[in-house]
Amino acid sequence: MPARLKEQYLETIRPELKEEFNFTNIMQVPKIDKVVLNMGVGDAIGDPRNMDNAVNELTLITGQKPSIRTARKSISNFKLREGVKIGCMVTLRGERMYEFIDRLFNVVMPRIRDFRGISPKAFDNFGNFTLGLKEQTIFPELKIDDVNRVRGMNVTFVISNSNSADESRALLKKLGMPFTN
Repeated sequence: MPARLKEQYLETIRPELKEEFNFTNIMQVPKIDKVVLNMGVGDAIGDPRNMDNAVNELTLITGQKPSIRTARKSISNFKLREGVKIGCMVTLRGERMYEFIDRLFNVVMPRIRDFRGISPKAFDNFGNFTLGLKEQTIFPELKIDDVNRVRGMNVTFVISNSNSADESRALLKKLGMPFTN
């Protein structure tokens, strides 16, 4: 069964965006190419079990095993050596990506304490949007008792065919992202 949000994009959102921005071809309409979740685990330098916990939590959240990222160069002030594991990331595409976006917008974001919406200013020059989450415990897949340390994460929406932040913002707004006014 295809993802609900993907069907909505193909049937209603894409034609609306084509008409709104006067695109001549349906292939010019912006679409979400991938969603990248990145979790920094700098405390894994002292205790390697923290990396295992972060990988398990990200696996539960996304349904996909994360890749472990290593330090590219040594920084003595941070007691960091080249090749040490310091983070993990997951790239979601296709059906899994649309399922995650649907859960993020409709289940996770309403669970954020004192949530008033997302700032619409976090777009880069290419139309990609990055969202920072302060804690992973807002995801319903995680049991709060099993979380040994609260970590934040970045969620990046990579949007293709977008010429401006306005086009990307319109796409995310129609998908259900709760921007502040």
